[in-house]
Amino acid sequence: MEQIAVIGSGTMGNGIAHVFAQSGFKVNLVDISAPALEKAMATIEKNLDRMLAKEKIDEATKTATLANITTHTVMQEGVAQADLVVEAATENVDIKLRIFEDLESFTKPECILASNTSSIPITKIGAATKRPDKVIGMHFMNPVPVMKLVEVIRGYATSNETMDLIMETSKKLGKVPVEVNDYPGFVANRILMPMINEAIITLFEGVAGVEEIDTVMKLGMAHPMGPLQLADFIGLDVCLSIMNVLYEGFGNPKYAPCPLLVNMVTAGYLGVKSGEGFYSWGHKTKELIVSDQFRK
Repeated sequence: MEQIAVIGSGTMGNGIAHVFAQSGFKVNLVDISAPALEKAMATIEKNLDRMLAKEKIDEATKTATLANITTHTVMQEGVAQADLVVEAATENVDIKLRIFEDLESFTKPECILASNTSSIPITKIGAATKRPDKVIGMHFMNPVPVMKLVEVIRGYATSNETMDLIMETSKKLGKVPVEVNDYPGFVANRILMPMINEAIITLFEGVAGVEEIDTVMKLGMAHPMGPLQLADFIGLDVCLSIMNVLYEGFGNPKYAPCPLLVNMVTAGYLGVKSGEGFYSWGHKTKELIVSDQFRK
């Protein structure tokens, strides 16, 4: 496995391209938007410069990493010779299924098709192709260049050969792969998202404020950041999407998304990506500022 294609150049896509390229793989980074690709390459270079300043890599590694990445705006050209495609598009089931239908036509028959989805069933994605045995989940954590975990999700039809190869490849990236079966939310989000949702319910019911809830979890449970701050980083729209997957997948009321979460997403308060969520992110200070809508 030498040639990798990554579909989507957003936060996750450029991070995935970065780690493959830094590990010596040739990477085609694919996005329909040329400006998005330019932004992605600037982000990768910025992250490499940060690693260089911390003496985690040398100048030669930075140069080689950037040289290993080629950008494409036409999917067919970007994936034609790929041995592995990692899809990192928007967390929307219809979009992902269309992408995998196209990948079925555009890639070599032996190419493995992976999705970075955080909640959408791999079995369902695999069924959109004629090679479900070669479809698998590679759920990287954000920020990809820093976080060690990769959830490797086995769909119902994923072969042992595909699983073994992706586990081995993940290790070559310096990651720690964990094999997970294909159930709603997998492991990470089946545990994390209900916790975030419960934190939002706690706020919604007036038990405590934003800072108080996050402080309890940081100081009491040794979490590096509170669940509401984390929700802002993930994106409240993504949190809502995953909660809906859990709710629909299990049919259990305990997974119902909090009405406050639904309202915030409807109103466009998505967290860091929109500039405001539980915290205000438009300020220029590193101090966390609670959003005006939650100030007492």
